[in-house]
Amino acid sequence: MPPTGADTGERNPEINFQLKLWAKKDKSGKICESSTGFKMPNGATLSPDALWVRKERLEKFSAQQHEKFLPLCPDFVLELRSASDNLKDSQAKMEEYMENGARLGWLIDPKAKKVHVYRSNVKASILDNPKTVSGEDVLDGFELDLTEIW
Repeated sequence: MPPTGADTGERNPEINFQLKLWAKKDKSGKICESSTGFKMPNGATLSPDALWVRKERLEKFSAQQHEKFLPLCPDFVLELRSASDNLKDSQAKMEEYMENGARLGWLIDPKAKKVHVYRSNVKASILDNPKTVSGEDVLDGFELDLTEIW
């Protein structure tokens, strides 16, 4: 993937900041940002823009394994669509996460002001210009404030 433009480069840290603040209080899992790759059950290596994994899933791996791409799909994945991203390709990537075990996913499209919400074994839904989006039962108590993203 080529580097992102300035708008996306400004939005990504805001998303990860909000998610990190929640995770530090919640303590039930860990977040990572876009430079972190994971080896999916289907063999693909993917790196979402933001993600969260339950702590007990991470504890199963050794310190040496944590230095490499972990062989698991995060519980939560987020993709932030940049100007150069094709919507169909981004949607296909989100579907791939869900097929590999993600429980919740958000594809945020700042230009259209839409959030595509993906859940396990459920058809994706689209929120039109929401002020917030809920982490539901996966990120219990987390709401992403989208006013900073739009």
